[in-house]
Amino acid sequence: MSAFEIDPAFVIEDEDSLRRLFPAITPLAIQKCQGSLDKHAQDFIRRSPFLCIGTQNMDGKADVSPRGDPSGFVKILDPHTLAIPDRPGNNRLDTLVNILANPSVGLLFVIPGFEDTLRVNGQASLVNDPDLLESMRVEGRVPKLAIVMKVNEVFLHCWGGRPPNGIEMCQV
Repeated sequence: MSAFEIDPAFVIEDEDSLRRLFPAITPLAIQKCQGSLDKHAQDFIRRSPFLCIGTQNMDGKADVSPRGDPSGFVKILDPHTLAIPDRPGNNRLDTLVNILANPSVGLLFVIPGFEDTLRVNGQASLVNDPDLLESMRVEGRVPKLAIVMKVNEVFLHCWGGRPPNGIEMCQV
């Protein structure tokens, strides 16, 4: 099989060209973006047993890593702050090293069987405060550190595609 090559005539290179391909953003889509964790976002986080965290290093190399524990494993410290326990894994530490280099992170919370996801963006720090870590104990396991995130953008994200049964999930 030969390597795929993109025809440069079909590469979108600027935002104006991109936006011309799609309808204008709806007012509802603009309004759903919030600057803090409202009741609905907090409820979603408490029900979610799984999230993906997206990070980048200083060179722009991206990484997405899964995190999970029993539902409610992410602590809501206040409407602008989350704490995610870091459990033992493969010890590559890609996410953690990236946060040290570039604290901008994106979270995608998932609830299995539910079509919507919750997106949360912000700035992360690595914290090893013993009281915070103790509050994140699960089945006798205390995390070595927590990823503490200052939230700056929150929105529910509906699946805009068509599931196998062909029913549109949302129009936002």
